[in-house]
This record gives sequence, structure tokens and C-alpha cells, in this order.
Amino acid sequence: MAKTIRLTMAQALTRFLARQMTEIEGEKVPLFGGVWAIFGHGNVAGVGEALYQVRDELPTFRAHNEQAMAHAAIAYAKAHFRRRMMAATSSIGPGALNMVTAAALAHVNRLPVLLLPGDVFANRIPDPVLQQVESFGDGTVSANDCFRPVSRYFDRITRPEQIVPALARAMQVLTDPAECGPVTLSLCQDVQAEAYDYPGDFFEERVWTPRRPRPDLHELKLAAEALKSAKKPLIIAGGGVLYSQASPALAKFVEATGIPVCETQGGKSSLPDDHALNMAAVGVTGTSAANRLAEEADVVLAVGTRLQDFTTGSWALFKNAGKTLIGLNVQAFDAGKHRALSLVADAREGLKELERALDGWKAPAAWTENARGGKAEWRKAADTATAATNAALPSDAQVIGAVQRAMGSEITLLHAAGGLPGELHKLWQAGSPGSYHAEYGFSTMGYEIAGGLGVKMARPDSEVVVMVGDGSYLMLNSEIATSVMLGQKLTVVLLDNRGFGCINRLQMATGGENFNNLLKDARHETLPEIDFVAHAASMGAIAEKAHSIADLEAALGRAKGNDRTTVIVIDTDPLVSTDAGGHWWDVAVPEVSARTQVNAARKKYEDAVRLRVGN
Repeated sequence: MAKTIRLTMAQALTRFLARQMTEIEGEKVPLFGGVWAIFGHGNVAGVGEALYQVRDELPTFRAHNEQAMAHAAIAYAKAHFRRRMMAATSSIGPGALNMVTAAALAHVNRLPVLLLPGDVFANRIPDPVLQQVESFGDGTVSANDCFRPVSRYFDRITRPEQIVPALARAMQVLTDPAECGPVTLSLCQDVQAEAYDYPGDFFEERVWTPRRPRPDLHELKLAAEALKSAKKPLIIAGGGVLYSQASPALAKFVEATGIPVCETQGGKSSLPDDHALNMAAVGVTGTSAANRLAEEADVVLAVGTRLQDFTTGSWALFKNAGKTLIGLNVQAFDAGKHRALSLVADAREGLKELERALDGWKAPAAWTENARGGKAEWRKAADTATAATNAALPSDAQVIGAVQRAMGSEITLLHAAGGLPGELHKLWQAGSPGSYHAEYGFSTMGYEIAGGLGVKMARPDSEVVVMVGDGSYLMLNSEIATSVMLGQKLTVVLLDNRGFGCINRLQMATGGENFNNLLKDARHETLPEIDFVAHAASMGAIAEKAHSIADLEAALGRAKGNDRTTVIVIDTDPLVSTDAGGHWWDVAVPEVSARTQVNAARKKYEDAVRLRVGN
């Protein structure tokens, strides 16, 4: 290779990205599956031309919304368990800021995405350019500074040679299991077009493989001793189990020790739902089987989880005052939360070494059998909740049951915000690792369809089913058109409860009046009759309305044979949710109010807070 190659900064960027590789099951493949792009004056001339030159090595995909294209990129990385990823580029101004929400989503969920927003002129001569946000007190600030708090690494490229160290650092962050998250390289639009003599070896092919740190021997000893003393041990499996591809190691550990497992939203599908010791969902949206054990557990091994409040019931779930928490996590920040015994390690390697350190120890047989019995009881309750019905307005649970019966457990099921995460976490019976794809770390309305597109691109042979409420659908649905354009077939089940039903139920539970959540309770002159079938069809999808659970199952059967994205709409009851399972969640209720319902809810809230261990 030549000692130097004269390229523009944007050309150097795209050539570099095209040469980054990884290995999947022994096969070398590009690390970047492509670049999502919506071009504008801040990136079309520089990055746009550079992407054109590498279009065969690094494909460019056109989307309809910048937030959505970044969601698709993030979902692609998650479906690949962080082994492959994508980039997303926008113009400056609103195009860039549309990606900030997606950056936060990736930051919270520890997922890699490379964001390449255009920026203002580094030379400042044309200032203020179109869409430039001016700070009266700081000439270095642009709209892209909004990415700083939601990026693991942020850099602004103001000279063409700066892309060399910036990309080196970007790759370290994107591929590091502990640091992993969004990287933002803010590309000044004049610098994108400036040339520099880049070193030839900068463009040499590099293969990135995941780092797998093993546990510190002292931390391992303490963790093993804590488990050996346990009478009622429990494992919480988080998303890190899937990212580490540690499901086989977890199954082996569980079968060797007899310790029951429960799963976070991010960790669901770590074990198949039909595994005898998988108690399924834990926490606020948990099963009775999992939460009953969590309340009694004396040692809790938390593997690859951030332990957010939905998992811990706002730290009121674990009622054993003498419990020991062990945090097995590749990120020390997460491993040491809430005074846990830290076991900083890759999930797969940490479980393997912990099993060896336990040296044949098993949990008390009575505890293991107790767990099995609780799971059988939960399965009966779940089957009742998801059974078919002739109700005019079925519940979300009954729709979930229909999808499960029609599509099976091996599909990839995707969802995000609203009421569906609570019901699906408890009720969906996941099969293989990664077959349950939830975005509940940032709970982002509008993620669903764009995320489904990214998953389908990552798993082209999988049947991808997106479940979404009407509220989320109305926020961001444009990538239905993109899925049709790219030939990436999704099956979208749209549950129409005519508003934000989940938050309406929370409003009622905290003493609030029905207000501004359901369409009928919002300020209006005329209630809209939204024809979701016609809307989806207008974007090229096959679309139909299901008028009953039986209709829905039949429509799902037809969707399997369709040649493009299919949207099936069904009306649902906004007030019904599954009573079985679940746990209290800390949502503060006003301390004073003129309304008796709020005062009564406050009294219940105060009573619940007093029961939290440690208060």
C-alpha cells in the first residue's frame, strides 16, 4: 500500500469504515453492515460523495426520518449481539438533532452505533449558515453539542487529519464490551471536503473480536463463598448474557447448581421459556414465580444487568434484609451497584469460572423444587390471561396469546414502549436467544417499526413480528415505506386502544383523573377515526383489520405467505391488563391535593414506601 493516499476527510472516513471486519462463527464479515443516510446541505457534498465511492463495500440505505434510521442501526447491532453495527449520517440542524433521542437509547442500552452528523463550517466565514444554532457566549458551540451527554465518545472534526485519532478512539469504544455505546463524530461540512495525505496503513483491514475479561481471583473467591452459604439463591439474567452470547454457559451453570433464573426485559430469552428453572420475567412486570423467589432470596447473582427500577421493583422487591447481591458484569460501574460484591468479568467467562469455583455445590433441593412448582402455577395463570376470547375489545394479553399461537416461539418478537412491554415481559414464551427484542431501557415510543427493520436486516431468514400500540405507531411509522422499498418484510400487529392506554392506567392508579391520555379524554372538537389499514397500505404494505382474536390468528397465518410488510390492526381494551404477577413501582403521588382520590393514593404510596427494606 502507498505510504500516503490523498483523500478528503469524508473519503478517508468511509474507506476506513469499509475496511473494518469481524468474525461471526468463523467467517470474516464487514463490521459495519452499512450506513443509513438522509442527505442535506451539511453532508451531501462531502459524506454523500464519499459513500458513493464505496457503495459496493459499504452500502448506503435511505430512510425517511433521522431518528428512525438511527433506531434501525441500533436494532441491527442488538440483533447481532453487538458483533456487527451500522453508522448513520445526517445534515446539520434538525436532521442531526433528530438522532439525539436514538443516541440516548443506545447509551442506556449499551449498544454500538456510529453517528455522523454534519456540522457548521470550521472556518466560520459563512456563519451563520442555514440551520446553524448560534450561542451568544460561546463561538465553539453548535447544535451537535447536544450529543455530548448521550455519547460514550464525542469528537468534532475541525481539521481533516483529526479523523485518524478520532476513528481510532471510536473503534475502541464501539467494540469494547464495557465502554460500548454510541459514538458521535461531528463532521464540519467544509472539513468533509478538505484533502489530506493520509498514511496508507490507516486503511489496512482490521478484524475486531470481542474482549472477554476473566474475573479477579479475589472477587471470584468472595462470590463463590457467598453462593455456597446460600439457602435461597437466585439468578437475574440481564442483557449482558445475550451480548456475551453466554446462554449456553448460563444453562450449564443453572443445571449444575439448581439455582432458578429470572430475566430482565433486556435479558429475556437468555434461556428458553420452557426451561424448567426459568422463572421468566422479574420485577414490576414480572411473573408471580420470579417475584415470589426474589422476595425471599438470600443471595442474588445479577448477571449482565443494570438493575434498573423495573427490575428491582424500585428496590422494594428483595425483602430479605440479610441478602447478598453479587454483580457479575463486564462494566465495573454496574457490577458494584447497591453495595454488591463486584465480580467484574465477561458474562460467559465469569459464569464458567464461577461454576468451577463452586466445585459441585448445589442449591438446596427444596428451594429448587419450590421454584419448579411456582413456575407451574404461573404457567396456568398466564394461559388463562392469553386464552382466546370473543370479547368485542380483547386485552393486550389475549392479542399476545393469538400471536404466540399463530407464529410460535422461534420468531423474533420486537416491541418497545407503552403497555405491551409489561404484558410481553410476563407472557411471551421466548425460544432462542435474541428472539425477544425489547427496547425498554429508554422506553422509546416510535422505536418499534424502525427497530423491526434493523432486526430484519440483521436476521433476514427470521420471521420478524413487531407489536406496537396506536400511540407509538402515530409517532413514527415512516419506515414501513422503507421496509417495502428495501424488500425487508415485517409483520406488524397494531393494537389500537385509541390513546396512551398504559399511562392512562397509571394515571388512574395514582389517583389522577382520566385526562389527556385517551383520545376521548383529550381536548378535542372532533374525535378522529384513524384508518390505520388505509394508512399502512398507502406506504406499500399489505394491510387488513382483524375484528376478533380468531380473525387475528387467521390474518397472521396469511401474513406468513405475504411477500412484503404486512400490517394487521386490531382494536383493544385500554383499561385491562394482566392482574397476575407484577410488583409495586415507585411513582411519586402528590403529597397534597384538593382531590380525595389523590389523597387516598398518596396514603397507599406512603405505606408502600415504608415497606421497602432499608427505609
